[in-house]
Amino acid sequence: MSRPGRLRLATAAVLSASVLAACSGGGGGGDGSGERPPAVKYQPPGEQAEVAAPTKADTVLGPDATPAPVTSPEQPNLLMITMDDAALKDMQFMPHLQEVVADQGVTIANGLAPTPICVPARASLLTGQYAHNHGTVTVAGEGGSYKAFDDEDTLPGSLQKAGYDTMMVGKYLNGYTRHEVDHEPPGWTVWRPTVDFATYDFEHPQLLVDGTIKEYDQYSTTLLSDQSNSLIEKQADGDDPWYLWVNYVAPHHGSPIEDDDPEGISTTVPEKRDRNTFEDLELDTTPEMFEEDPSDKALIRAARQKSSEERRAGLREERQQRVEALQAVDRAIARTIDTLKETGQLDNTYVVVTSDNGFMTGEHNLNGKLWYFRDSIGIPMYVRGPGLPAGTTTQAPVTNADWAPTFAALAGATLDRDADGVDVLPWLDSDATRRVVPVAGWPVKGGLEPLYTGVIVGPWTYVRGRKGRGEMYYTKNDPYQLYNLYRDPRYKGARKELRTLWLESRDCAGATCPRTFMK
Repeated sequence: MSRPGRLRLATAAVLSASVLAACSGGGGGGDGSGERPPAVKYQPPGEQAEVAAPTKADTVLGPDATPAPVTSPEQPNLLMITMDDAALKDMQFMPHLQEVVADQGVTIANGLAPTPICVPARASLLTGQYAHNHGTVTVAGEGGSYKAFDDEDTLPGSLQKAGYDTMMVGKYLNGYTRHEVDHEPPGWTVWRPTVDFATYDFEHPQLLVDGTIKEYDQYSTTLLSDQSNSLIEKQADGDDPWYLWVNYVAPHHGSPIEDDDPEGISTTVPEKRDRNTFEDLELDTTPEMFEEDPSDKALIRAARQKSSEERRAGLREERQQRVEALQAVDRAIARTIDTLKETGQLDNTYVVVTSDNGFMTGEHNLNGKLWYFRDSIGIPMYVRGPGLPAGTTTQAPVTNADWAPTFAALAGATLDRDADGVDVLPWLDSDATRRVVPVAGWPVKGGLEPLYTGVIVGPWTYVRGRKGRGEMYYTKNDPYQLYNLYRDPRYKGARKELRTLWLESRDCAGATCPRTFMK
């Protein structure tokens, strides 16, 4: 395996407060698993450690890691379940997910969304490419939404060629409205997307079924759970392997507006049975929450918001509703595992549960996503399936661009695009902890000049904005990313090394992208 190639990318551009906008233009699941178990009590991290210079062992790169190949069945079934805007810290309140997926498979502690916002992340799941290569870099405007995406030669088409039935249920890329439904992306055996902007109407969603838009008076997550489980049941009677992508909308914000929704903060809509079940949930009190002195974070200056008591109360309500909306998704995941088991398909199916991006509710005085902090760029990621160690946690970095090449490798398929990501299964039970991951974010309202570009390498985050502004964090000493070390002379060597890796990887494509996993 080679180190990343030396290429270049455009300079980062002007920041915009609009990066806090959510991924809409304008929850869940079935009740098959019974009552919700008690939520796991949140245990906040320990006290902030004093920042210290890295020891000699804490260099940016490490020795190459050793893969641990997985023995998998020939052409297994492949199930991808995605949540929308689910944060890592939300996962502790999803006990069914922990029981039926995490405890039976691998928790990926370093799941990453290199461009942490809806459309680019979903395009990466379909192509195996980073945003700067698939070109769908934002939500709206130039380079944004479904209209900017070249939907030819994506993962489902490659799987079809290998003999798979391919099915999609739920949210697609933003902007797939009733005016766009005459175009069905190639590669899908079953195509059942929600239709914008009713995608975000949790109580009256619209679904495209067999080419016809159907309106439902049913909670969104329950509808998508019903649809996906019905498809799984039907596949049990067939001979072909299958790939299913289920896209829940929760905990993304949506309608209808409720009486207790805070003014000026967009919230989600829990299922009725879950409303106010977490009314005692408070915001975290860790040091990055409503950071007192973010003056060293020049790249987010335009996006930060003032921390009034009223705003804190609104963000607390937002967090509460997000966790409540995820309860239905939690039940839906358990129901799906039950369906796989009851139909005799579970032992031949790989199940991946993840989110398109993370989300911030006050961390660093931000609300939303897109930024390079671990609260936004870090994503929940779990996988269970034949040959994987049960109940384990891996430190190997895995991005949403890795799942297309991973699924293709399991299926014996050849991707029709040059993937930037890699087959990650051999690294899930390895000693890998580091990998050079290029990251970038673009303006929400459109534009092909990025707001920032950078790299994440293990505990290191290095980003560059306009006019040479930079930020650098070392989470081994500073887990909350409070201290920008970019100008700290103690870290001059690390900064120089990270700058080189940034220059080498920011324009990478295919085999020139970093593929070395390190200890």
